[in-house]
Amino acid sequence: MKRIDTKIPGVYIIEPVVFGDHRGYFMETYSTKAFSDIGIDTVFVQDNQSFSAQKGTLRGIHFQNAPYAQAKLVRVTKGAVLDVAVDLRKGSPTYKQWVAVELSADNKRMLYIPRGFGHGFRTLTDDVEFCYKVDNLYSKECDRGIRYNDPTIGVEWGEVIDELLSKKDTESPLYDDSDCNFVYGEI
Repeated sequence: MKRIDTKIPGVYIIEPVVFGDHRGYFMETYSTKAFSDIGIDTVFVQDNQSFSAQKGTLRGIHFQNAPYAQAKLVRVTKGAVLDVAVDLRKGSPTYKQWVAVELSADNKRMLYIPRGFGHGFRTLTDDVEFCYKVDNLYSKECDRGIRYNDPTIGVEWGEVIDELLSKKDTESPLYDDSDCNFVYGEI
């Protein structure tokens, strides 16, 4: 595994070692030892998967408030996405800044997102399968979102198609109107 730092400390691009030949390929997508060797000691407790049928589908910006905040390890097994992590930790030196990375079945990259961040993605192809590990169980009571087009954050998603947004995502509050409870150094 190779860890690539992004402009936001703690958010990492992970490149697995891929072994390929005329039959196809093999790669480890997760190993506690390999991740520990690159400085990530998160213990994941749940795997999730989503499918998006249409190019341009946008999901996010989602997070779970503390005490059920989640770190995530995200990857794409079919298709491609623009994946976004937003620092929502009040007091952080990178507060309200975001990182966008293309993740695809072809490039096999993953993105590690620590607790205290919002997460979302926009599909760049049809038929996207998106997988992610989390380090905390789902909590309906702590499930939150902020509006994908919040001007105080300014994520550059590319073309957004209204019909490809969920009701939850279009009705999520702006960050300043949300009850996000992340504080830098406490998550």
